[in-house]
Amino acid sequence: MNVAIGSDHAGFRYKELIKSHLIALGHEVSDYGTDSTEAVDYPLFIRPVAEAVARGDAERGIVLGGSGNGEAMVANRVKGVRCALCWNVESARLGRQHNNANVLSLGERMISEQLAIDIVDAWLTTPFEGGRHQRRIDLIDAV
Repeated sequence: MNVAIGSDHAGFRYKELIKSHLIALGHEVSDYGTDSTEAVDYPLFIRPVAEAVARGDAERGIVLGGSGNGEAMVANRVKGVRCALCWNVESARLGRQHNNANVLSLGERMISEQLAIDIVDAWLTTPFEGGRHQRRIDLIDAV
């Protein structure tokens, strides 16, 4: 799977950790930055991830920041993106299963390293159920 990833300075450490994990699993990773913990404006690094997913250049995207809130807001402004802000494995699983989330937002200040990896793994491996949930997705994508 091709995964686009990007973060601001507050999510940089976990971005690097997750990127290494994805590569070890055999995924192709496109890194949209940032490349340090030096303060940056997160929309400059998050929007390109969302746009890559919306264009089909990446099958999924992962965005990271301090809390993940702003990153999710930026990603969800891009038509065709359904970004789920996740704080545990269950929220990641349901984000995929019920909402077909194609972008994941994580907050480095909110969760442990191991939980971040566990969330990513659950989000990557959980399929979208479709069926009764498809109408909801069609309505989201029509907005």
